[in-house]
Amino acid sequence: MTSDDALRVATGADAPALVDLINSAYRGESSKAGWTTEADLLGGQRIDLDWVIEMIATPESVFLVLERDRVVIGCLRLQRTGGECYLGLLTVRPSLQAGGIGRKLLEGAERWALENWSSRAIHMTVIVQREELLAWYERRGYYRTGTRKPFPYGDERFGLPRRADLEFEVLRKEL
Repeated sequence: MTSDDALRVATGADAPALVDLINSAYRGESSKAGWTTEADLLGGQRIDLDWVIEMIATPESVFLVLERDRVVIGCLRLQRTGGECYLGLLTVRPSLQAGGIGRKLLEGAERWALENWSSRAIHMTVIVQREELLAWYERRGYYRTGTRKPFPYGDERFGLPRRADLEFEVLRKEL
């Protein structure tokens, strides 16, 4: 992250850029430029415009965006869940991955959750087949809880599964 990078809360005007960024990092050929691709596990879209607009408008929910030279290069979503929060959609532009931006986004989200919501912990779900991603979060202080959640087969909003054994694991970090 350079000194010109700025972390801020997204608005509805950011929704189209967020959709493009998230889909480019998780699915399709563009996602293969980075290491966070799910293209081998899932086809189709990762997110759509209506869903992003809905999440931005949801009370107790924020998208944080990281901008460089007024261009969104990363984002994530936080959802308040009582005294904790859920973190999802951590995204870095594929061509900029492995440069510390994801770590800075994660640290910024943890600070934001603590300062704005007094959150005691953050939890998230990661597809269990994404061992390299699970390890990345573990290096940042998140731990595998052992709790598994089913993948939403049949709901195309989450993508088109290429495997029949997908499921999520819950990770957690105390703040």
